[in-house]
Amino acid sequence: MSRQRYPEEFKIEAVKQVTEKGKPVADVAQRLGMSAHSLYAWIKLYSKPQEQRQQDDDQQAELRKLRAELKHVTEERDILKKAAAYFAKECG
Repeated sequence: MSRQRYPEEFKIEAVKQVTEKGKPVADVAQRLGMSAHSLYAWIKLYSKPQEQRQQDDDQQAELRKLRAELKHVTEERDILKKAAAYFAKECG
Protein backbone atom coordinates (compact mmCIF):
# COMPACT_ATOMS: atom_id res chain seq x y z
CA MET A 1 0.00 0.00 0.00
CA SER A 2 1.56 3.28 -1.07
CA ARG A 3 1.24 6.35 1.06
CA GLN A 4 -0.03 9.47 -0.59
CA ARG A 5 1.96 12.64 -0.10
CA TYR A 6 -0.01 15.85 0.30
CA PRO A 7 1.38 19.34 -0.32
CA GLU A 8 1.75 21.57 2.71
CA GLU A 9 -0.90 23.99 1.41
CA PHE A 10 -3.40 21.13 1.23
CA LYS A 11 -2.64 20.17 4.82
CA ILE A 12 -3.01 23.74 6.06
CA GLU A 13 -6.36 24.15 4.30
CA ALA A 14 -7.61 20.86 5.77
CA VAL A 15 -6.61 22.04 9.25
CA LYS A 16 -8.36 25.40 8.70
CA GLN A 17 -11.60 23.60 7.87
CA VAL A 18 -11.50 22.02 11.32
CA THR A 19 -10.03 24.83 13.41
CA GLU A 20 -11.56 27.92 11.82
CA LYS A 21 -14.78 26.62 10.27
CA GLY A 22 -15.55 24.21 13.09
CA LYS A 23 -16.21 21.18 10.91
CA PRO A 24 -15.80 17.72 12.52
CA VAL A 25 -12.50 15.98 11.89
CA ALA A 26 -14.21 12.78 10.73
CA ASP A 27 -16.27 14.65 8.12
CA VAL A 28 -13.31 16.59 6.74
CA ALA A 29 -11.13 13.47 6.61
CA GLN A 30 -13.82 11.44 4.84
CA ARG A 31 -14.53 14.21 2.33
CA LEU A 32 -10.82 14.54 1.53
CA GLY A 33 -10.31 10.78 1.33
CA MET A 34 -7.81 10.46 4.14
CA SER A 35 -7.64 9.04 7.65
CA ALA A 36 -8.78 11.02 10.65
CA HIS A 37 -5.52 10.04 12.35
CA SER A 38 -3.52 11.92 9.70
CA LEU A 39 -5.74 14.96 10.04
CA TYR A 40 -5.30 14.98 13.82
CA ALA A 41 -1.53 14.87 13.32
CA TRP A 42 -1.74 17.80 10.91
CA ILE A 43 -3.86 19.76 13.37
CA LYS A 44 -1.26 19.20 16.06
CA LEU A 45 1.51 20.32 13.70
CA TYR A 46 -0.11 23.20 11.86
CA SER A 47 -2.04 24.75 14.72
CA LYS A 48 1.26 26.26 15.87
CA PRO A 49 2.45 29.53 14.31
CA GLN A 50 5.00 29.22 11.49
CA GLU A 51 7.77 30.69 13.67
CA GLN A 52 7.11 28.10 16.39
CA ARG A 53 7.13 25.24 13.86
CA GLN A 54 10.42 26.50 12.42
CA GLN A 55 11.94 26.78 15.88
CA ASP A 56 10.79 23.23 16.72
CA ASP A 57 12.26 21.92 13.45
CA ASP A 58 15.56 23.67 14.18
CA GLN A 59 15.68 22.18 17.67
CA GLN A 60 14.95 18.70 16.32
CA ALA A 61 17.71 19.05 13.72
CA GLU A 62 20.18 20.20 16.38
CA LEU A 63 19.15 17.32 18.64
CA ARG A 64 19.75 14.79 15.83
CA LYS A 65 23.16 16.35 15.14
CA LEU A 66 24.15 16.26 18.81
CA ARG A 67 23.03 12.65 19.20
CA ALA A 68 25.11 11.62 16.18
CA GLU A 69 28.11 13.49 17.56
CA LEU A 70 27.65 11.88 20.99
CA LYS A 71 27.52 8.43 19.39
CA HIS A 72 30.73 9.15 17.47
CA VAL A 73 32.57 10.47 20.54
CA THR A 74 31.37 7.52 22.63
CA GLU A 75 32.73 5.08 20.03
CA GLU A 76 36.07 6.92 20.01
CA ARG A 77 36.22 6.78 23.81
CA ASP A 78 35.53 3.05 23.83
CA ILE A 79 38.26 2.43 21.28
CA LEU A 80 40.74 4.48 23.31
CA LYS A 81 39.81 2.59 26.50
CA LYS A 82 40.47 -0.73 24.77
CA ALA A 83 43.76 0.54 23.36
CA ALA A 84 44.87 1.81 26.79
CA ALA A 85 44.00 -1.52 28.38
CA TYR A 86 45.87 -3.39 25.63
CA PHE A 87 49.02 -1.29 26.00
CA ALA A 88 48.87 -1.43 29.80
CA LYS A 89 48.74 -5.20 29.55
CA GLU A 90 51.70 -5.27 27.10
CA CYS A 91 53.87 -3.04 29.29
CA GLY A 92 53.04 -4.60 32.61
